Amino acid sequence: MVDIAARVYNHKWKIDPIVRSLIDTDFYKLLMCQSIYRNRPETIVTFSLINRTTSIRLADLIDEGELREQLDHIRSLRLTRGESTWLRGNTFYGKRQMFRPDFMEWFEALRLPPYHLEKRDGQYELTFEGKWPEVMLWEIPALAVLMELRSRAVTKDMGRFELQVLYARAMTKLWAKVERLRRIDGLKLADFGTRRRHGFLWQDWCVQALIEGLGDRFIGTSNCLIAMRRDIEAIGTNAHELPMVYAALARTDAELAQAPYQVLADWHEEHDGNLRIILPDTFGSQGFLAHAPDWLARWTGIRIDSGDPATGAEAAIRWWQSRGEDPRDKLVIFSDGLDVDVIEALHARFAGRVKVSFGWGTNLTNDFRGLVAGDGLAPFSLVCKAVSADGRPTVKLSDNPNKAVGPVEEIARYRRVFGVGAQVAQPVEV
Repeated sequence: MVDIAARVYNHKWKIDPIVRSLIDTDFYKLLMCQSIYRNRPETIVTFSLINRTTSIRLADLIDEGELREQLDHIRSLRLTRGESTWLRGNTFYGKRQMFRPDFMEWFEALRLPPYHLEKRDGQYELTFEGKWPEVMLWEIPALAVLMELRSRAVTKDMGRFELQVLYARAMTKLWAKVERLRRIDGLKLADFGTRRRHGFLWQDWCVQALIEGLGDRFIGTSNCLIAMRRDIEAIGTNAHELPMVYAALARTDAELAQAPYQVLADWHEEHDGNLRIILPDTFGSQGFLAHAPDWLARWTGIRIDSGDPATGAEAAIRWWQSRGEDPRDKLVIFSDGLDVDVIEALHARFAGRVKVSFGWGTNLTNDFRGLVAGDGLAPFSLVCKAVSADGRPTVKLSDNPNKAVGPVEEIARYRRVFGVGAQVAQPVEV
């Protein structure tokens, strides 16, 4: 097992770049990338870093030169032969050759496009612009770099023994969570923690702890590189990025209203009926479900990623029942702001009524709360979102208005088109 404290103490080693592979990313990014490469390869998008926790002034903590060095290193990466073989030949979700030969040839030749970086008011403005299939692959590594550089900045003056104690405490904290989770009969849980992890080595340690501690209750990881190295399932389907960009490209209100369903129609065709998980909250779950075509009710399940999770699951159950489907045959994946208390409560409430699964993120791979003075390692909310497509602004409404992004006038238009009424604001911690 890697001595994480020693490696952190010597983090200047070239052995430890923050992002060490193009597949050190979430599985859903590659699945979406293939679909975009097929359906919208020439769309020009801009992605931008958004720090929702403005009290953390990243530009004051993180050295610009070190940030540029890490970003430049990512631009030097290409798929290795072993990584390509794994993607081409492995079975994902029971399907051989999930990734088509034409997409793999493109991916094997890819180097990520340039970035734009500047400081403004204590924060970094980091943007990426270019063809959608290329630019979208910056999102996860960019977040991983900023999160880990922040961790390094906080721990840089710690001595060897202090670091050993820090990681021993963090390991003990995580293992206490594992001991509680292993008591839940029928638990199904995956690691979704790449985008806001404390660091790559720590995420890998967390995954190993779940493998040993949870056994078959642990169903895999969203991180492709860790899935390959640990010989476990790569987990993921699609994300808000798809409907956000499709909607931005819509020219009329009528086209806008249909954009979320067009995304899923393309997705269905792309994957021959596999990976049929609905993410309904991009422009409000209530309106999405109310106007969804009947064929979507036959899909496998729903992922709940904002708003009150219990409210969202109850709405999904009512929707399936209204469409003549048995909710007990359907899967609900909870993936927003989870920790053990929430997982226990949701599993107790919904197990037996639906199939229940959890995508555990930040509070798995970055829960160092209370372990350093001033709580300087507490997780914070950092995102990298598509902010425009072919020069038109993107919007995300979410089921939590505190997560909404986009120009004010466009948010108002989307709320009108999608019939979004009153929403309950909730704190955004991660």
